[in-house]
Amino acid sequence: MKYLVDTHAHTIASTHAYSTIHDYIAVAKEKGLRLFAITDHGPDMADAPHFWHFVNIRVLPRILDGVGILRGIEANIKNDAGEIDYFGDYLQALDIVLAGFHEPVFTPSDKQTHTQALINTIESGNVDIITHPGNPAYPIDINAVAAAAAKSNVALEINNSSFKMSRKGSEANCVAIAKAVRDAGGLLVMGSDSHVAFSLGEFSQALEIIEEAEFPCDRLLNRSPEALLTFLSKRGHKTLDDFAEL
Repeated sequence: MKYLVDTHAHTIASTHAYSTIHDYIAVAKEKGLRLFAITDHGPDMADAPHFWHFVNIRVLPRILDGVGILRGIEANIKNDAGEIDYFGDYLQALDIVLAGFHEPVFTPSDKQTHTQALINTIESGNVDIITHPGNPAYPIDINAVAAAAAKSNVALEINNSSFKMSRKGSEANCVAIAKAVRDAGGLLVMGSDSHVAFSLGEFSQALEIIEEAEFPCDRLLNRSPEALLTFLSKRGHKTLDDFAEL
C-alpha cells in the first residue's frame, strides 16, 4: 500500500530546517503525495517562527498543483498540566495541531511526570496528534497514554525520523506503542518529521514498526486524504471543505 499523506514537515520558518513550501510541493508532486501538513515548531522553541507565523498561515493556498497543504503547528508541551505554546481561538484557525516533548521547552523528568503531561495534553482537546511519543528521553506509561488517546480520539505518531536522524533507541518503545494503541482501539499516524523536503513522505522504518505490531491499516490515518480529513473534522476542525477535490 502506498501512503500519500504526511502530517509532519518543517520549513525554513524553523531555522534548523532547510526547505521552503515550494520545495515541498515539488517533492510531493514527484513522489505522488496528495496531502501534507506544514507543522513548524511552536513559538516557545528557541529557533521557532514568531507567533504571527501561525496567525498568518491562512495565506497558504489549500491546494497547489494538485497537492493539498494543511496549515498546522508542532506545538511544544510546556508542563505536566498539558499546556502548549499556542492557544485559544488561534488554534481554531489551524487545520491540524501536533504537540510533543522537546528538550529546550520541557526538560526530561520522570515517567510519572511525562505520562501525566501527555494525558493532560490529550484530554485538553487542543491537540490532534502527539508527536514522537516513543522518545526514550521521555519514558511514559505506554498503556495509560494509549488508552487516554483512544478515549479522546487523539492519534499517536510513529515518527520515521526517530529511527534515522534523532531520538535513537525509539524502536522498542514505538513497537510497544503501536501494540498498545492497537489493543486500545486507537489511531496511529506516521510522520516523516521532515526538516528537508527530500524526506517528505518517507515512512519505510515507521512501516516496519506498524507491520511488526500488526497494526490494522484501517486505523492508520495516512491511508488516504479522506481518512485524515475525516479524523480532523471529527476533531472539530471547520475549515476542511476546500480539500474536497482531493
